[in-house]
Amino acid sequence: MTDAVASAWDRAAEGWSRNTPAVHAWLRQATAAMLAQARLQAGARVLDLAAGAGDQTRDIAQAVGPTGAVLATDISPKILDFARRNIEEAGLTNVRFAVADAQQPVHEQASFDAVMCRLGLMLCMNPAAALAAAFDALRPGGRYVALVFGDPANNPCIATMMKVARKHRGLEGSNSPYVDGGLFSLAAPGRLASLLIEAGYAEVTVESIAAPFELPDAAAYVDFVRSSGSPIIEILAPLDAPAREAAWRDIEEALQRFGSPSGWCGPNELLLGSATRPA
Repeated sequence: MTDAVASAWDRAAEGWSRNTPAVHAWLRQATAAMLAQARLQAGARVLDLAAGAGDQTRDIAQAVGPTGAVLATDISPKILDFARRNIEEAGLTNVRFAVADAQQPVHEQASFDAVMCRLGLMLCMNPAAALAAAFDALRPGGRYVALVFGDPANNPCIATMMKVARKHRGLEGSNSPYVDGGLFSLAAPGRLASLLIEAGYAEVTVESIAAPFELPDAAAYVDFVRSSGSPIIEILAPLDAPAREAAWRDIEEALQRFGSPSGWCGPNELLLGSATRPA
């Protein structure tokens, strides 16, 4: 399973890196809130899990300064290559990279001041294991911060895409949106807070953050989703090429309702979970 997930993100790595400016604009405020909750200071040591192409890694590295250090990990070797390139182009020298599964123990001394994970924890099939590994990697008093998708009702773009994609696959029915490893796996009320508490964290808080995705039109959003890797791609993968294209056309048409004369704006709700490893 892990190899299949890594391969899927390897295939999406180039598109994800190419879309970094759009992702940065979309998540600018949410990322700033993450950094604030992490209570980062100059010289801090930070573990950035599921780092992707390194957009938030750059923000973290800048926040801790040249005397700080960041270890950026991801399950995909190829996407980490893009992250390394993006960090080097930013002129930052305080970041190391390692291919790693967030659900596995961190082979580092347990002394990180903060562990952060932006839109990765919900994709873990075993989020409890990921939270336990992060707990062990933190120093006492260290901070854990994760950003995940909120309830499907407050993320209508993603919910719409999933509904249309599943219809084209003939998968209509009562499938729960909270399935493990899916985009909404931690969106059920109280789920993220409960997992943090069960893992031994203190000072647990979960807050909702609005993160609208602004683009010129629905076609631009569909292009982003198609090139950046997503569960939608995996749902449609078994279809032949003509059937997949028909599905994407229907998805784009369904997303037109979020357009206006001034552009396209897709509503998103994210959940920001934060906690402390007790001293």
